[in-house]
Amino acid sequence: MHPVLFHIGPILIPSYGVLGALGVLAALFLAQRTARVAGIDPTKIWNLSIIALFAALIGQRLTLIVANWSVLQKHPSWTFGLAMVHHPLLAAAGAVAALIVAAICIRVLKLPPSSTADALSAPLILGLAFEQFGALLAGSGYGTDAGPRLPWAVTYSSPIAARWSGTPLGVALHPVQAYAALAFLSLAVFLFLWLPLRRRAGDIAGICLMGLGTIIYITEIWRDSEGRGFLFRGLLDAPQIAAVLFVLTGALLLLERKPRTESTHV
Repeated sequence: MHPVLFHIGPILIPSYGVLGALGVLAALFLAQRTARVAGIDPTKIWNLSIIALFAALIGQRLTLIVANWSVLQKHPSWTFGLAMVHHPLLAAAGAVAALIVAAICIRVLKLPPSSTADALSAPLILGLAFEQFGALLAGSGYGTDAGPRLPWAVTYSSPIAARWSGTPLGVALHPVQAYAALAFLSLAVFLFLWLPLRRRAGDIAGICLMGLGTIIYITEIWRDSEGRGFLFRGLLDAPQIAAVLFVLTGALLLLERKPRTESTHV
């Protein structure tokens, strides 16, 4: 595949970064549409999304710096290369930072929490679809050995993929990133189409969490376990534990509850 999309002189433009940036832009513009459908001020959703995005990036970078502090003290210039590192722990750190900051912004901007979550569900999943397509090109989060008979297996040959993501070279692998990307894309379309049909605020967010958890849990079956950790004597890895929590949280959101009207500030 192609971890480097193109060169500008000596500067490498990574495929993962470009696809991630496109995913962010697509998610932001889709959020403007879903905000209107959910009855929320699109400007406030835009501001919330931008602030949460920066919080995620800062959370990821701080995690990398803390994890590599002893090395960076000896080689400070390596800090600029940390952007090429992809790891499940970074995704978790970024997600936690974004959620904390988003919760604060929702309160400050006086946004209805459940409707805001509904409006952001499809954009979030769309962004994840782009991210996984970028991971496929970069070799990040690569799949398990597919054997010689899988016609759609991918084989990486770029030394850069091995250096940046630890991708095994010359081995036919399951394109698990493509599995996840297509599943995320389908879920995003479903959430977008179902948003105007929701019965209550929070239903779309519940479906989103259940779908997200299901996709992560299933695709982890074909994803290499390197750096992902195992729990319960290897029965589950860390992302699958998170996936189970997503599904349970989504189910709680979908439970029948006393209807209440959320105030919106358009």
